[in-house]
Amino acid sequence: MLKGMKACAVAAVAGAVLTTAAHAADPLRIGVPTDLSGTYATLGEEVMRAVHFAVDEANANGGVAGHKVEIKSYDTEAKPDLARRQSEKLVSEGYPILTGLIASGEGLAIAPLMERWGSIYVSTINKADELTGANCVPGVFRVNTQSAMDAATVKPWLAQRKEKKWAIVAADIAWGRGSGKLFAEAVKSVGGTVTAELYTPANINDFAPYIEQVKKSGAEGVWVVLAGRDAVNFAQQSKQFGLTDAITVAGVSFTTDGTVKTLGAAAKGIYGIINYSSTLDTPENKAFVKAWVAKYKSPPTNFEGETYMGMQVIYQAVQAANSVKPADVAKAMPGHTFDTIMGKLVMRAEDHQLLKPNYFGVVEDVDGTLRPVIKTTVSAKDVAPPVTCKMASK
Repeated sequence: MLKGMKACAVAAVAGAVLTTAAHAADPLRIGVPTDLSGTYATLGEEVMRAVHFAVDEANANGGVAGHKVEIKSYDTEAKPDLARRQSEKLVSEGYPILTGLIASGEGLAIAPLMERWGSIYVSTINKADELTGANCVPGVFRVNTQSAMDAATVKPWLAQRKEKKWAIVAADIAWGRGSGKLFAEAVKSVGGTVTAELYTPANINDFAPYIEQVKKSGAEGVWVVLAGRDAVNFAQQSKQFGLTDAITVAGVSFTTDGTVKTLGAAAKGIYGIINYSSTLDTPENKAFVKAWVAKYKSPPTNFEGETYMGMQVIYQAVQAANSVKPADVAKAMPGHTFDTIMGKLVMRAEDHQLLKPNYFGVVEDVDGTLRPVIKTTVSAKDVAPPVTCKMASK
């Protein structure tokens, strides 16, 4: 009888070991729905570069807490309906942790479906405040800077500028509308006026009518909320029609590293929000940039930096949860302090917004290369937006 009990005990221990080993071997599967052929295709390429870099790095070191990292991606064309379908397809194929969407409308489209799908979404680019505000849900987390944080960053700059009359040119999408509204409020708070608010369709080639309206409005400066192909087209035509030389040009996601590289001389002197820079002076960022340059031969862009940071957050949440199950990973994130390339940052429990510093700068020539250069740093505390989130469920 005793021998039988010992045999059962040995079998139980062996079974537990095998179960633990099998669990540890479960891969960490991350779905990356992103724009690979639409207006923001160049940004989608940056997203994929950062994701691949983070995956290769993790797997070269034995995975994340013993879990090999696997990814799968589908093209969303930056269209909310397609983003929803592609995201659901990724989840159904076994990739329930999602990241990589670019347009805010895409993130807002999939956010309400996280509980139904049994998945989570980690935003690294979506800026619409609603994502972690009015439309917040337990399964959504944001690593990147939201529009309210950008508005808090630009206000001190506006207060010291001589320009008091501003026009706004923004994409007619959730991000553009939200950012434009917040910029208008910032202008009025420092005693300025908004002479024109112009919202443009996505993926247009001719910005001449909008540029002409800005000129006729009497604006002394123009705030631009455009990205990707739209940003390049607007900047090039602004230079062509003399707008850039006549008034101050500034914006958000407008003077990104990738856009500046494409624009060349037309980007010089343009002001803007800088959410991440390869020049940030932290030991973690220096090590990241060194490894990135060794692989890609050029510094990481702002979107590449923020997307990599999103992968860092996912990895550390998996480690804290000791699980790759979305529900377990989600529980590990709120209130957690993450070690990132921007230093130690806290994921605010109330709204799942990562609290991080923000920056403002201008495009200058640095060692023969035009790039956004940080001029002002605003602390995480000073840009943290008020909590407006009411979780839909627990």
